[in-house]
Amino acid sequence: MSTAFHEMHRPGDPFLLPCAWDVASARLFAEAGHPAIGTTSLGVAAGIGAADEGRESLDAMAGLIANMSRALPDRLLTCDFEDGYGDAPEAVLGILRQRLGPAESALVVDGINIEDSARGRLVEPLALAGKVSAIKEAYPDLFVNARIDTYWTGQDRLGDTLERMRCYVDAGADGIFVPGDLDLDVIARIVDACPLPINVLSSPRFARSRFAEVGVARISTGSLLYRTAMSAALSSLRTMREDHPAETANVLSYRVVSELGD
Repeated sequence: MSTAFHEMHRPGDPFLLPCAWDVASARLFAEAGHPAIGTTSLGVAAGIGAADEGRESLDAMAGLIANMSRALPDRLLTCDFEDGYGDAPEAVLGILRQRLGPAESALVVDGINIEDSARGRLVEPLALAGKVSAIKEAYPDLFVNARIDTYWTGQDRLGDTLERMRCYVDAGADGIFVPGDLDLDVIARIVDACPLPINVLSSPRFARSRFAEVGVARISTGSLLYRTAMSAALSSLRTMREDHPAETANVLSYRVVSELGD
């Protein structure tokens, strides 16, 4: 495993990480010039009729990552690994090794996100810290992005966020991800307090340049692109139901999409 994914994380010069929900979307993002591709747990879970962050999407996520690694061997891949799909560090490490590791000493991904909430509720920070430590001991070159879900679960407490951040830094995490609709001054305070690269979600309020100003290193699209595609499909269907011709301008052709499977 190379250090290329680690090196993409430059505070003040954030890269955009598009998150795929199938191989076709991953290939489109790669063709658009993105060297690293992530996954969206919501998109994967919705695709099998499961709830997000409910530990039901492990098979689908592992299958997607395996297919993405075969389809895009020259791209860096990172996986939304939810809360590790287990409680104990040993169980999480076993799941990671069995489902994302074709060999004992290697994984098919360059990075993972692993979060400190389960089924929408925060867990004690030591629970995630134990998982991070176990994963880093087994796979020291893997970029482990520790996701802090304080703001994501509506508990907008900067103090708790910073305490959790310090815990995960000490556990050996490589990056910190704080999703949610955070103000720039809050992000700046997290960046200033953290020795690791900070990852945020793409925002309807701030462009990449604004995130760069406060020192962000990575901007993830999360489920946004999946939800955008679903919204566009509904809009197209509504147009036809209202007795208008189908709108095909700016829509990928059948041939283009069919060739994504070659």
